[in-house]
Amino acid sequence: MKKILIGATAAAALAAGTFGAVSANASAPAAETKTATVADTANRNLQQSTHLTVDAATKAAQATLDAAEKANQRITVAVVDRNGNTVVVLRGDGAGPQSYESAERKAFTAASWNAPTSELVKRLEQAPNLKDIPGTLFLGGGVPVQSKGAPIAGIGVAGAPSGDLDEQFAKAGVAALSR
Repeated sequence: MKKILIGATAAAALAAGTFGAVSANASAPAAETKTATVADTANRNLQQSTHLTVDAATKAAQATLDAAEKANQRITVAVVDRNGNTVVVLRGDGAGPQSYESAERKAFTAASWNAPTSELVKRLEQAPNLKDIPGTLFLGGGVPVQSKGAPIAGIGVAGAPSGDLDEQFAKAGVAALSR
């Protein structure tokens, strides 16, 4: 009985401490939260990376979709972060069901190699096994988003009659980020 009581007391104390830490973090001012996320640049074990905000990714996706609609094309646009995680997908009215996954895979491919997928298609001639890498799609329509030459995201478009058009629309999304 004594062991159960001690165990229950320890669990309650741990839970109270955890709740207190969560409550303290939840009520911390925004400035403190931002300070806590800054990496120690003197520590060589840490690497800092840049990512698009959700608002920026949505702005790029909407500009891409708008460019396609002006050309009377029904497309899907996907924006992924540097790690290939999907941030935003917008499926235009009437876009085909296959376009969703294709757009994500084109965005992933462009971000992974920091190059437009139309350029990467040319690399298949020397290295045909590239197409076997999971999650990739070597068709025109994916472009990287860069900051200081480094990839921070990828925009992929699928659904237009050609990869050239898909890529043109994706570039409109990248251009919207510089406005």
